[in-house]
Amino acid sequence: MIRDATPDDARWITDIWNDVIAHTHITFTTTLKTVAEIEAMIRDRVVLVLPEKGGFATYGEFRGGPGYAATVEHTVFLAKHTRGKGWGRALLSALEGRACDAGHHVTVAAISSVNPAAVAFHKAMGYDTVARMPEVGRKDGIWLDLILMQKQLGATVSASAKPQDRV
Repeated sequence: MIRDATPDDARWITDIWNDVIAHTHITFTTTLKTVAEIEAMIRDRVVLVLPEKGGFATYGEFRGGPGYAATVEHTVFLAKHTRGKGWGRALLSALEGRACDAGHHVTVAAISSVNPAAVAFHKAMGYDTVARMPEVGRKDGIWLDLILMQKQLGATVSASAKPQDRV
């Protein structure tokens, strides 16, 4: 039931994302997405969707530069009618599988401190909290903390890497 997004999905993905941007503090941005931006994201990245416009997940570059190539940051948003039904777990699991198959080693969740449900969700999915960055975001006059959580995937980028190579 989970499938790759197509350009036909761009409008409803935009609607879900823009609802989150406009009405919550779980994303720090105030700039609404355009359908053209979402179409480009669908072209350029892995974007998975749920049936019946239930939600989407995507991952992209964590930071620039070749040293971070094996690490990605993901985004998962569900429509209101699909929350609490296990679809988030299914969607994130499928996305992690795709990232692992693509050779990625770590996936990162960057979560607003006003979203404890996302922290609990990621913890249940095997993510560890690795940082809390106080007041690095600001939206609607409110300072927001950013919580970073990560999970190591099964992918091994280099079989020649030795334990002493990890610092």
